[in-house]
Amino acid sequence: MPDVFSKEKRNDIMSRIRSNNTGIEEIVFARLRKEKIYFQKNYKKNHGCLDIAVPSKKIAVFINGDFWHGYHFEEWGNRLSKKYWQEKIASNIARDRKNCRLLSKSGWFVINVWEHKIKNKTSKILDKIVFFVAKTRLKGLFEYPY
Repeated sequence: MPDVFSKEKRNDIMSRIRSNNTGIEEIVFARLRKEKIYFQKNYKKNHGCLDIAVPSKKIAVFINGDFWHGYHFEEWGNRLSKKYWQEKIASNIARDRKNCRLLSKSGWFVINVWEHKIKNKTSKILDKIVFFVAKTRLKGLFEYPY
């Protein structure tokens, strides 16, 4: 299926997509600030770029966009019109897995939260994130989404 937009228009649309401080991330940041929880956002001193980090507790939170991080990619990935996008999303998934594994091996506790979960169950998911960041370091409390 050909793109409905010209190449220039598609480039303009894609250039406006933010990778940091997205609306979903801002919702989570605001809740953590409200709870007076110290955290660093877009933390780049470790494996990957952690959306939320509490370095003193070695806690990392990734807020994954459904499309870019491949939520149920195996079900819809073959519908992408270009091989480039299939490879791009597949490489994002592989990178995410590798970063989670490396963080875990270096003693970090990691939680991955999907965009649609925050949109659909906002208060419940925010409560879980707050609990994870502020109250616990129990290994295995949260599962990786992969």
